[in-house]
Amino acid sequence: MAISMPLRRSAVRLFEPWTCASCSRPLARTPRPISSPFRPARRCLNSTSETRQSAVPSMDQVRAQYKEKNRTTMNYVFSIVLGTVALSYGSVPFYKMICQQIGWGGQPVRSAAHGAGSTVDPSERLKPVENHPRIRITFNGSVSDVLDWKFVPQQREVRVLPGETALAFYTATNHSSEDIIGVATYSVTPGQVAPYFSKIQCFCFEEQRLNAGETVDMPVFFYIDPDFINDLNMKGIETVTLSYTFFKAKYDKDGHLTPVAA
Repeated sequence: MAISMPLRRSAVRLFEPWTCASCSRPLARTPRPISSPFRPARRCLNSTSETRQSAVPSMDQVRAQYKEKNRTTMNYVFSIVLGTVALSYGSVPFYKMICQQIGWGGQPVRSAAHGAGSTVDPSERLKPVENHPRIRITFNGSVSDVLDWKFVPQQREVRVLPGETALAFYTATNHSSEDIIGVATYSVTPGQVAPYFSKIQCFCFEEQRLNAGETVDMPVFFYIDPDFINDLNMKGIETVTLSYTFFKAKYDKDGHLTPVAA
């Protein structure tokens, strides 16, 4: 009872008039609406059953997405495989072209030091430098594992002056029972000597066909450019090695001569 009395008085005071302090006029008390803590749930416009069903992809759509992803993946894989095959077939001529231009791997090049791009007769550079010590040129020969040839130099070494021409020979013998086409590559060691090692005549990078049991001699005519003595990087170099390696080759369907992989 004691608790309900204050509640009644409060409810009565809500509707009693009250007097304004400034104008002394009684005014009616207007009750304020009591806000309820509970609000009715609002229905979302996209909460219909039809919309919810359309938001879920069908099995056909899922299959189409997976099929498109698989197709894209297969295209990438096929492109990588095709690029790898093209690179493997083009690596040999590409490597040959690069090495001959800039001398990588000790490949002799025809540079400005050899009179390339000038009107000077190259024969004028073939003047031995008599006051320079002779350079020792050694020779090395090898063949790939799939080539049944014997390939060796006829001389172990020669000694030449810068600007002096030299002639060396290699001997190749076909020990197989069939005719074989071979292609030779070569390099110079140390590699920094390559720009000054000039070939006048050589059998490298050309088709060499040997019949079964045939033996042939292959000449190499070369010289060391006289500018060799003016390069500080050549100081202390007394021995240069010329190496040849023969690979078995065949013609592809386009008529191009390509090496046979081991």
